[in-house]
Amino acid sequence: MPKLNELLQVKNETLTSADLYFYGDIVSDEFEVWTAEDKYPQYVRNFLNKVQGKSLNIYINSCGGALFAGMAIYNMLKRHQGYKTVYVDGMAASIASVIALAGDVVNIPSNAFMMIHNPIVSAYGLNSAALRKLADEVDVIGEGIVNVYQENLCDGVNIEDVKKMMDEETWLTGEQSEKLFKNVVAGEKMQLAACATSLSYAKMPEIINSTQVADNTVCQRQTEKIIKAFIKAI
Repeated sequence: MPKLNELLQVKNETLTSADLYFYGDIVSDEFEVWTAEDKYPQYVRNFLNKVQGKSLNIYINSCGGALFAGMAIYNMLKRHQGYKTVYVDGMAASIASVIALAGDVVNIPSNAFMMIHNPIVSAYGLNSAALRKLADEVDVIGEGIVNVYQENLCDGVNIEDVKKMMDEETWLTGEQSEKLFKNVVAGEKMQLAACATSLSYAKMPEIINSTQVADNTVCQRQTEKIIKAFIKAI
């Protein structure tokens, strides 16, 4: 496992700006990192400490990942004292859509996407009462995401309509995103960037599926993450 200082190389940095890429999964910590494309809160915190006061170019092509990690990253980016320009190069899905909205301006080409949905959890070994309690807790957690979306809505957009879109897992083009969120600017079509990820969703557009790449199969990556989590737990 590469150490954080080895992974944390601020590239394309000038006296006034720096580039930050989210081209993999959003994970909780370095133990869940599969490649350098995966990002986690401590990485982003250390990155921001190195570029204090500078403007940021933030490039996103991510299926999302860990909700709390993504929310922490969003809050850190919002606090950053520097102008933030976000470029959605392929997709900003799930919690990555929240991270995208930390930008002062969010550029989304006409063939790129944002995806919004409700939080997803997996559970086993629970009885019916525990599952009902878990469902209530997931609803509460989802309100945090709703609050971020609501803070960034265009005038006249009803948050209840956004909640319905979340219920249905909705993929939004640049033009559709521009109508929902006040800082989004739809741009011209461009070639989509490849995304290294182990995540997928039921309604993912085929154009997105065709651009995903990884060194190993999805099953291999998921298995490796389970093994890492097990080792960490013991």
